Amino acid sequence: MTAGPFYHNGPWLDHPDHRAFLATDAHRALDLFDASPRAGGGFHVLDLSGHPLPGGVEELHTTTRLVHSHALAQMAGRRDRAGIVDQGMDALWTRHRDRQHGGYLWALDAGQPVQSPKLAYGHVFVLLAASSAKMAGHPDADRLLADICEVLDRHYWDEAAGLFRDEFTRDWQAFSTYRGMNANMHGVEALLAAYEATGEAVFLTRAGRILQFFIAGQASAHGWRIPEHYDDQWRPDSDYAGNPMFRPRGTTPGHSFEMARLLLQWWDLAGRPDDQVPLQARALVYTALDDAWDATRGGLAYTLRGASVDNPARYWWPVTEAIGSLAALIKLDPQPGDEGWYRRLWTFADAHLIDHAHGGWFPELGPDDRPAMTQFAGKPDLYHALQADLLPLAAGLSRPAQALAGLRPLQNP
Repeated sequence: MTAGPFYHNGPWLDHPDHRAFLATDAHRALDLFDASPRAGGGFHVLDLSGHPLPGGVEELHTTTRLVHSHALAQMAGRRDRAGIVDQGMDALWTRHRDRQHGGYLWALDAGQPVQSPKLAYGHVFVLLAASSAKMAGHPDADRLLADICEVLDRHYWDEAAGLFRDEFTRDWQAFSTYRGMNANMHGVEALLAAYEATGEAVFLTRAGRILQFFIAGQASAHGWRIPEHYDDQWRPDSDYAGNPMFRPRGTTPGHSFEMARLLLQWWDLAGRPDDQVPLQARALVYTALDDAWDATRGGLAYTLRGASVDNPARYWWPVTEAIGSLAALIKLDPQPGDEGWYRRLWTFADAHLIDHAHGGWFPELGPDDRPAMTQFAGKPDLYHALQADLLPLAAGLSRPAQALAGLRPLQNP
């Protein structure tokens, strides 16, 4: 274990050494992912040491998350040395955008479309990338933002339900009755970023409708665990099991952490209209911690059935999201236990998940606490770990890009 984020006096969020640790970890991850751009366009997936994996399919969520992450880092003071925002914005417009049918292609192989549905999950990340790029001042952001808003309005947004539909064929034919929480959760994230970027009230209103359904409606009725899967009437389907990465069976405690943080972000932006919201966020966070924390080895289980662990795999991203939600609770109204959990999560991450040799975080741990690759190849993602570093550095619960632009914590590596 290296000399990590371990301090004893006062809250860690306010401690200058902890804040320096967060900025350093962010820089090292960004440095690693600077190797992502492909010659000729698009991005590589990187191995554990940060070298491009051979071949590989370019997926929409990877491109969009790289744009968002590097735009956020740019606002926080780090120059985009590898030109990732420029290359990503070009890839979204010239490679992923479907010129024949509209919308955005989920996957490309050697620049050619891979047969796959058009997913709301990928499209809301286009909205996130466009919004973050706009806030970073990218000249093509408005073009992308206008296009993705039109696509989301035309195909995905269900005004009657106040939720996003999930999937269509490439030419926009309905082929399934599946509805899901995951795309809507990331839809909230993107809508809040779009509201921060534009000030247009429709984004904030839609985010609030989604949160109302899943938290006040569903989580409160299911022991503060959020059902993941639904039919086309928005009735929970507890037996559904789909793609093990994006639609696993059961509930996903990592998503409870994300939704809690997004709920507080929306509530703050909306003028703090309901004094029950902080209690709801806290219920989501602490139910997920109680259910999923591995008391023997540390880390968080991937999925649950009821309150019991279903898939005990320990991935990096639930830990990053738990960190973000605890940081939000501490900023708002710290209660006994919050600081201890925040410290426990960072101590575990520093010991087992952060790659101190190469930068970035290992995506999965095996039973021996060593990096494993049963679900993921290499280091597939910068976004989760970077936000675990940057969101605690931002003052307040909302407008993180604006807060980071004011502080510029990454200005001096």
